[in-house]
Amino acid sequence: MLEEKERESKEPAMNLFQENDSKGTLFSPVSTEELPPRPPSPPKKSSPKICGSSYPLSVAFIVVNEFCERFSYYGMKAVLTLYFLYFLHWNENTSTSVYHAFSSLCYFTPILGAAIADSWLGKFKTIIYLSLVYVLGHVFKSLGAIPILGGKVMHTILSLVGLSLIALGTGGIKPCVAAFGGDQFEEKHAEERTRYFSVFYLSINAGSLISTFITPMLRGDVQCFGEDCYALAFGVPGLLMVVALVVFAMGSKMYKKPPPEGNIVAQVIKCTWFAVANRFKSRSPDIPKRPHWLDWAAEKYPRQLIAEVKALTRVLFLYIPLPMFWALLDQQGSRWTLQATRMNGNLGFYVLQPDQMQVLNPFLVLIFIPLFDLVIYRLISKCGINFSSLRKMAVGMILACLAFAVAAIVEIKINGMVPPQPGSQEIFLRVLNLADDEVKVVVLGNGNNSLLVDSIKSFQKPTHYSKLHLNTKSQNVHFHLQYHNLSVYTEHSIEEKNWYSVVIHADGENVTSMVVKDIGDKTTNGIPAVRFINTLHKDVNISLGAGGPLTVHKDYGVSAYRAVPRGEYLAVPCKIEDKNFPLNLGLLEFGESYLFVITNITNKGLQSWKTEDIPAHQLSVAWQLPQYALVTAAEVMFSVTGLEFSYSQAPSSMKSVLQAAWLLTVAFGNIIVLVVAQFSGLVQWAEFVLFSCLLLIVCLIFSIMGYYYVPVKSEDVYEPADVPSSRIEGNMINLETKNTKL
Repeated sequence: MLEEKERESKEPAMNLFQENDSKGTLFSPVSTEELPPRPPSPPKKSSPKICGSSYPLSVAFIVVNEFCERFSYYGMKAVLTLYFLYFLHWNENTSTSVYHAFSSLCYFTPILGAAIADSWLGKFKTIIYLSLVYVLGHVFKSLGAIPILGGKVMHTILSLVGLSLIALGTGGIKPCVAAFGGDQFEEKHAEERTRYFSVFYLSINAGSLISTFITPMLRGDVQCFGEDCYALAFGVPGLLMVVALVVFAMGSKMYKKPPPEGNIVAQVIKCTWFAVANRFKSRSPDIPKRPHWLDWAAEKYPRQLIAEVKALTRVLFLYIPLPMFWALLDQQGSRWTLQATRMNGNLGFYVLQPDQMQVLNPFLVLIFIPLFDLVIYRLISKCGINFSSLRKMAVGMILACLAFAVAAIVEIKINGMVPPQPGSQEIFLRVLNLADDEVKVVVLGNGNNSLLVDSIKSFQKPTHYSKLHLNTKSQNVHFHLQYHNLSVYTEHSIEEKNWYSVVIHADGENVTSMVVKDIGDKTTNGIPAVRFINTLHKDVNISLGAGGPLTVHKDYGVSAYRAVPRGEYLAVPCKIEDKNFPLNLGLLEFGESYLFVITNITNKGLQSWKTEDIPAHQLSVAWQLPQYALVTAAEVMFSVTGLEFSYSQAPSSMKSVLQAAWLLTVAFGNIIVLVVAQFSGLVQWAEFVLFSCLLLIVCLIFSIMGYYYVPVKSEDVYEPADVPSSRIEGNMINLETKNTKL
């Protein structure tokens, strides 16, 4: 970035963003179709500066606005998946699909916002009006999270309407805010403008960092209507969006507000279509060829517009490989979070929830932006290396490849710690002896007699599951129980590929057994799960987690599993008839599944016997730190540079359009993730390797394209200053042939 500014200081100044002061238009289109006249440029005014610097005071309002808006967006998005799962009770596939559909829509709508800004309202009014739509979306989203307001259908409708409005609002203002901030700088302050883009991106990640911490706390630590307070978790981001709108409006009198320059999007489409159609109509060898395929539009459109479209199409062509990078970067909120659910979040000094690992990205961005901008790039410059914008983006792609290679290694490490799963015509079996004395258990038939050799003592904790072979996919298995002088034969129906517990209990001199199905695999989203067996002669109601009291019926009734947040549960409220008792469950760890057997009642409360169905995760979530560091460094080199590169290469009338096209690459990146996830059929580590290899190939293609890319200069689009015309006349000016080598 710094090297780019040094290069610009040696070359003619770029006037891409200045309005021409000529009062007349000396060039007329060749055809009878006239372009709409551009409104006259407003008189230039000197805006107040920040503390005597070259930075306009108006950009401070824009940066604060962006911070609040990003807090609003990322804060809402942080709890969105859990809202789908636990409030609307959608399954994981539906929740994931809607989540990514919303993300894609947020990056498709910028093209609409750019068209509105450049051809109708201008950037300032577009930001104001679509921010009002944004706020309205938050209102609908918050109302959809209030349990007493209608049923599930009403909540779903309000949520989808709210998300649609939020997508329109956040996407519509995306291409306008950054470009509007760039408009506040004079062209002679190009270096300050570059610094502004770094601060702008810094504010995005600061808002993301703080909101990702706060909104999950508002959801989980605050209870409203007897459950997690999603209404508050959505309401606070909505309030921050109101603050963003107010702050932006406060700087209205300080802003430079370039007027819209006509229906730019329509002109570009018509000009491109006419050039293609005219080229095919003029295939006769008698017709002389033209230097560029867009020159075939010269019969109908002015050379100025053709030159601007040339600059636009050259940059858009360079954007073709970019979605692959975003396909990797955006998986921090999906695949990498799912990977964290199978890891231990206890760091000793702090306990991280699986979805909180995403906080590492904005946190590291806040560190890496000044580190790269003030240290690394300057050191590279002093070494005499021309580290251009395209080179930075290519290196960012390589770092993202390495990040996913590391993620694949971590995934393989996790899989090595996961217990094997029962295969075809197999089950895993264990015995829980709740009788008052030891019991001998023998599995009859099928060569399974030697599975349980030793007698099982009373309340002996099982150390492992035993594998039992079946003759068919589903069958009755016979057991022989020996208790004291009793010999009892029982049978139970089981199905293949499942985990079972044989629960034995005695009543006087009789011994009986029952079979219950266990989870057998890691719990959903890494959240601990508990279930209970009640040995008492009265029903027990346990108030634990969301979803109301959990009823465990008397005389060895077995409850369903209930997911609860990780933590210590020293006094869980329980009720037997009209009396209340506490129940100490102790520490519940990430990913662990527990069985509690309620045995008796004392003056200290209910007593229980605790055993583990599934052991806790062993691999620390800290192993994800290297991949997050690599992908964040990739993001800083790719995204910050790309943001400034898009602005510097945009013709004056098409800045917002090119910014929207940059954001559009993110939308296509999300689509790539959906396609690969749905149709690849690969195990997770292999999918990580696939993404890494695909981006490496794309990086090579991008490097070749960047080698032949010619940076846009002012004379590529505008007539030199000594020509008294606001449009290009005469022959086209040849582009300077300067390669950006990688």
